[in-house]
Amino acid sequence: MGISTAATAQELTIVNPPNLGDPTPNGYSTAVIVPANARVAYISGQGGFDGTGALLPDFATQVAQAYANLGAALEGIGARPDQVAKLTVFVVDHDMSKLGVLTQNVTAMFGDRLPAQTLVPVPKLAIDPMLFEVEAVVVLE
Repeated sequence: MGISTAATAQELTIVNPPNLGDPTPNGYSTAVIVPANARVAYISGQGGFDGTGALLPDFATQVAQAYANLGAALEGIGARPDQVAKLTVFVVDHDMSKLGVLTQNVTAMFGDRLPAQTLVPVPKLAIDPMLFEVEAVVVLE
């Protein structure tokens, strides 16, 4: 995979240089270029809380709910997943067994238009027992 070209002036350009290997099986792109003069929105960290404010019980359900919440936040600002340039995810007590859950959820939401992404292992999050949080940088049209 080399440089993907943008179809319109407001579209993100995904870059995966071949000499860095293909990051897409792990659910991210190496770099994303934002169009010049683009408006950018920042979505605060979304956790695994359902619509009643209850925190779901385990890592997999928290991750799925956090991505559903991210989808709702995108909709709330009139944006789509393909407008997300960058994700930062925070994982409590990260280990390699959690990567499958993370990759499954990010690819379900973004398909083959994977944003740039950073995973930050943390000992804990703002509210016990949160296990996962995702924040996004979004390019608005």
